[in-house]
Amino acid sequence: MTRDWRFRPATEADLAFARTLTRRNMMAYYCEYDLLWQEEAFDIAWAGRQNALLCDGSQALGFVSFSRDARALYIRELQLVEAGRGQGLGSWLIVQARDIAFREGRPEVRLTVFKSNPARRLYERMGLEVVGEDECFFRMSAGALKSNNGIG
Repeated sequence: MTRDWRFRPATEADLAFARTLTRRNMMAYYCEYDLLWQEEAFDIAWAGRQNALLCDGSQALGFVSFSRDARALYIRELQLVEAGRGQGLGSWLIVQARDIAFREGRPEVRLTVFKSNPARRLYERMGLEVVGEDECFFRMSAGALKSNNGIG
């Protein structure tokens, strides 16, 4: 099956899709760790990040949010629709993120994952290591990596 995976810069029109998808995907973790989901907090974070839809052709399969500091590219959100899971899209995204960090001269890619989220296994397979933790989350990091299939 041919994949046409790509990033499309997100617009304000994509905010509702991203918010709803994140709430749907993360609500069980919020409940498990007794955290409060706040729509306004999501919207504020969205406004301050680089957001992109993850698409296969014209079909949105999820979205990703990045932020940066001098040392790292941060994956702040990586949310996939059910139909986008189990196809290698998460792995593809991690490779792309490590390549973006490399091209920007940032030595690391970092993310935070709920401790009980099975996505942690994917991140570990893709070279991220746990570098810290708190009550709910693992902080993970990997070095930047030049790939042969980087994005624009």
